[in-house]
Amino acid sequence: IDGVGTKYHLELVLEDIPDKDRTVNCTAEVLYHLGNKTTAPDVQFTIEGELKNADKADDVFYNRIKSLEKELVAENIPDSHGNVPPEMEPIRLLAWAASGYVIWQNSTENTKFQLAQIKHVKQVKRSDEYLEFDYTILLHEMVSQEIIPWQMTVLWHPRHGVQVTQDSQQPKH
Repeated sequence: IDGVGTKYHLELVLEDIPDKDRTVNCTAEVLYHLGNKTTAPDVQFTIEGELKNADKADDVFYNRIKSLEKELVAENIPDSHGNVPPEMEPIRLLAWAASGYVIWQNSTENTKFQLAQIKHVKQVKRSDEYLEFDYTILLHEMVSQEIIPWQMTVLWHPRHGVQVTQDSQQPKH
């Protein structure tokens, strides 16, 4: 679009993570603004159908974390062999959802980010109903092949969804 940016029309199939046989069709329009590296792309989408309801699994995870005597702390999810302990799978899925926000906010037409690993996650004690986690994640930028450390603070509640309250790119090691 002259003077505005580039708009893409996408048609794709979304796969349910827990139930890989369940899919829904999705259409989206993505607008990347001209020369503006600080503005996230505009995204409009339509999903045809519904994915599996995760309320029960969300409630089980929420209650497990709320009942811990000490705050959860974990590292290297998945490990160097690609293994994720079953009890850490919800932590990985939460990081995946939250990293989607970080990826969207920092994408350009010339990037392709993917969550590679949770380097470190620590639960933050709260007095309200939300769960809070401080994550250090590694994003794989597929075009440049860089691994980029990123910090993000994530709030989550099974009835209110995921919110990234703070995020920042970290220095590379």
